[in-house]
Amino acid sequence: MKIAGVDPGIHGGLAIVVLNDGAAPQLVDAIDIPTVGVRAKERVDVIAFQTWLKMHMPDCAIVERAQAMPKQGASSGFKYGRATGAIEAAIVCSGIPMTIIEPSVWKRLHGLRGGDKEGGRQRALQIFPGAHSLLSRRKDHGRAEAALIALMPVPAITPKTVTIETAATISVSERRLLS
Repeated sequence: MKIAGVDPGIHGGLAIVVLNDGAAPQLVDAIDIPTVGVRAKERVDVIAFQTWLKMHMPDCAIVERAQAMPKQGASSGFKYGRATGAIEAAIVCSGIPMTIIEPSVWKRLHGLRGGDKEGGRQRALQIFPGAHSLLSRRKDHGRAEAALIALMPVPAITPKTVTIETAATISVSERRLLS
């Protein structure tokens, strides 16, 4: 199964992970969210994002749920929400089933805490040692988080489905999958 993981936002990341029965997961590709414009006018390049999705043709997408962050200003919050909405719309308009997952759920599964961006990158490098070139820079944390998000166990997905995962729906055996 080919899964797209998405760490949303203007400075987020995208990853394609392939899961085959009994084999180690493979990180096929990871990129920064494509953008156009600069500074206050920067936004998601939806056409470039959809082109990337069509190139990889994932079976489903798992997107981290967007939420307001402490001390985030109104303009920043609006920009982040707009970016996340554009990403989610592009996925759904591409006909790719999507699951939205709570940040605490996927971070708990990988043993990460809060905003430890470097810890997430290091964890992704442990799971995907052959993908060092995609995650080599400290600023590649968005790509790394997208790859970790793509590893989340999700219920069976039917076409045009949007589900929201919470900690209560992830079983103990599923949490042990990646330890």
